[in-house]
Amino acid sequence: MAYVPGVALLAALVAGCSAGSDGATDDADSKPGGPAAPAAQPGKYRTLPEPCRAVPRATLKDLLPGLAELPEEQQEKVYEGTAAVTYDTDRKVGCRWKADSPDMSRNLVIDFERVVSYDPAVSDDNRAAEVYTKKETAADLPAAATPGGETATGGGSTPTTPPAGENTGADDTTAPTGTTGTPGTPAEDLQPRVLDGLGDAAFLDDALTRAGSTAQHRTVSVVFRTSNVIVTVHYTEQPALVTKVPDSKELQEKARALARKLAETLSE
Repeated sequence: MAYVPGVALLAALVAGCSAGSDGATDDADSKPGGPAAPAAQPGKYRTLPEPCRAVPRATLKDLLPGLAELPEEQQEKVYEGTAAVTYDTDRKVGCRWKADSPDMSRNLVIDFERVVSYDPAVSDDNRAAEVYTKKETAADLPAAATPGGETATGGGSTPTTPPAGENTGADDTTAPTGTTGTPGTPAEDLQPRVLDGLGDAAFLDDALTRAGSTAQHRTVSVVFRTSNVIVTVHYTEQPALVTKVPDSKELQEKARALARKLAETLSE
């Protein structure tokens, strides 16, 4: 009868081993793991607009006064614009327009950048906010006075890089000087600054540049972010006369108006 207990002992050992090769019990294996971290939200925008069709003809005609003086065939070519070279139209696109007149030359450049976060813990919007903040920091906007008279953090004005194709060998680059405006309008209102009411965040830069012995040219840049898309507008005027200073107020108003139109287009 000693054989029977041996069989029982062997059965018990086999049952214990069947719980798992690592000796873990069924109870331990059945315990659920910790909750998985939720993935960050994707951005609102999955595509970008066709940049060379993003600006209405009526707006281009207003922004480029010399356009109306060109022959009709040349006008059509200017209206078409020149698309920026890009290798991923779902991520970055742009377009450029230029028109000359006897009095001045004006250039318009717009860029759309769709930011995508490849970190599952960081949303597209948050990543776009980081990219936008770097652009604003690089613009080095001047310090702004608070309502209490104190000065907010900031630095001296260093303009953003002018659009490609423009004179870059500048002898003198400054923020708005020699500007014209309506009586009673403080000059500070035309300084590079953060803008309210445009997208989720926006700023304006204004650079007056003299390249060698040529006429001064002014570039007004408006950059704004809406969700995971960052839009940049560069609007430049170079007068024919060396003594003429481009009007900061006019260029800023038109650049901001165009930026608002582009923001509305994205929201549609």
